[in-house]
Amino acid sequence: MAWYIDWVSGNILFSAFIQFALLGSAGEALGIIASKRRPSGRILEWIAKALVWGILGILIKYAFTGFKGFLAILVEKEFLPKALEEVAILRALSMSVLANSMFGPLLMAMHRTSDNLIARTKGYAGIQKSLATLAWFWLPAHTVTFALPMDYQIGLAALWSVALGIIMGFTKRSS
Repeated sequence: MAWYIDWVSGNILFSAFIQFALLGSAGEALGIIASKRRPSGRILEWIAKALVWGILGILIKYAFTGFKGFLAILVEKEFLPKALEEVAILRALSMSVLANSMFGPLLMAMHRTSDNLIARTKGYAGIQKSLATLAWFWLPAHTVTFALPMDYQIGLAALWSVALGIIMGFTKRSS
């Protein structure tokens, strides 16, 4: 794992881009397979989606870093109790709540908008299911993620995207 830590710490934004471009796209593809829908055969569409996933990875890296500082300043200014920063699991949970409540909806809206642009479609039908994942999936997943050292956080978040893609694919199959 030393090579991974060296690569991530030496290429902070590029590694976030690559991890999300690959794993986010894989999650999306596996979700389509799990749903038994027919995947688009348009290679340019998949390349565009991978680029979007990569850009989202960079935004997520910025958000993860920023919310760590946001939590610290909220505690310093006594808007939140010190225990939320001093107790590891409470810090991880607090960062997850902040990130998923403040950044999560914006990220999902941006992702849907980019998907609409790529597919040349309109609308936000079904986004309620995506937003619901902030509570039942992303909140606990990011609590685990934020409990890890920073160098592992983006990689795990990208892996969670694969897991969620598969889960959402199976839910689309049954409905």
